[in-house]
Amino acid sequence: MDVGSTYTKGAAVDADSGELLAIAAHPTTLATDVLDGLDAVRAELAAAVPGVRVEEVLLCSSAGGGLRLAVVGYERAITAEAGYRVGLSAGARVVHVAAGRLDIAAISELVAAQPDVVLVVGGTDGGDADVLRHNGDRLSRSRLRCPFVVAGNADVRDEVAMSFMTRGKQVIPTANVLPRIGVLDPEPARSTIREVFIRHVIGGKGLSHRGQQLASLVKAATPDAVLVGVELLADGTGEVPGAGDVLVIDIGGATTDVYSVVRPDPEDSTFRRDVVEAAWRGRTVEGDLGVRWGAVGVVDAAVAERLLDPHEEAELRVAAERREADPGYLANGADASVDVALASLAATIAARRHARPHVVTGAAGEEVRRGGRDLRQVALVVGSGGALRHAPPKAALAVLEAVVADVGGGWRVPEHARLVIDTSYVLAPAGLLALAGRPALGARLLHANLVDARH
Repeated sequence: MDVGSTYTKGAAVDADSGELLAIAAHPTTLATDVLDGLDAVRAELAAAVPGVRVEEVLLCSSAGGGLRLAVVGYERAITAEAGYRVGLSAGARVVHVAAGRLDIAAISELVAAQPDVVLVVGGTDGGDADVLRHNGDRLSRSRLRCPFVVAGNADVRDEVAMSFMTRGKQVIPTANVLPRIGVLDPEPARSTIREVFIRHVIGGKGLSHRGQQLASLVKAATPDAVLVGVELLADGTGEVPGAGDVLVIDIGGATTDVYSVVRPDPEDSTFRRDVVEAAWRGRTVEGDLGVRWGAVGVVDAAVAERLLDPHEEAELRVAAERREADPGYLANGADASVDVALASLAATIAARRHARPHVVTGAAGEEVRRGGRDLRQVALVVGSGGALRHAPPKAALAVLEAVVADVGGGWRVPEHARLVIDTSYVLAPAGLLALAGRPALGARLLHANLVDARH
């Protein structure tokens, strides 16, 4: 089950076969208690499969805005960048990135970002330790009361963690995200952030009067569960073959998230230039792209990307402003095509941002292209989110076709991918099953329920 954004969603899955028995959704009850909506979904599922005993409830959540993460690193191009990528892979919304020795102004900016968790990184193992020490001292003295995850230079990590502990701050040390230049080790920090989110964040946001019950049920932030589901889809299990390289585009009312699992070509020099190794399994979130709260942002971004001419922009902006002013607006008839247009633009722009290299200024002032993902060999493109689940099949297909046809977007588009729609919202449940130690059930659930968009 997923407690989040507009709707709380649930799936009943057979614990032996992985068969999807029923799905249900209920408006998320943030105004009262989020567990009220959860109870309503459970009741609907029970009515759909009478007589079936519930063995276990697995829950992910992005209610209350999800996980707000700030990253503090040694310098922006290396360790702070590594921390940023790890944060995204942990299902977090990275609300602030700071680099270098923190001063009073930098601390003030960090406090203003109101993070739920701060990831403190810096220095490779055995490398520079002064910046990590300095930042640990400054942060431990700050007004921030959120948990801190220290994932920097192993030589001083425990010393830095102790500076937080002696001042009464919650701190969890873990392995360095960048143990050596060019080597990214995201999993220990990712797992730690997941645990912090469940233990310290979910129960403390006032989302439920039954806070401990909610925290005990939640296994991951929703984007983290989805990413695990995407990884399971790509890798498969011993009995269910993996799909290979996978791209997932999840279009929501406020954001559009993009997930990809790719196997890089070691012979391609374009993707071996970064001092921070690329996270080949990862997620990006575009907070300005959505079909309701983010609708105007879609229009603005489409203009910047030269995807709309002035006449198209004027018409679409009026419709976008209407949706942003009334996020509960239900389009019908001819107006439903506007939702499809917004979804198509959001998906295309989000895929561009996820996959194309970004330009930075080098030491000599020259422009250097960094990062980027080669998605030409992606075998499966998955569309998800209410905008696609509730759209007519041809319209949903058109959104994905626009993405893979975006040859002028500055990224390497999938060339021979199968296009499918997550019509039953099974990516998050599959990820939860994998996190609960039942990956085979999750793989079967995915294999049986992703609907080919071309049929």
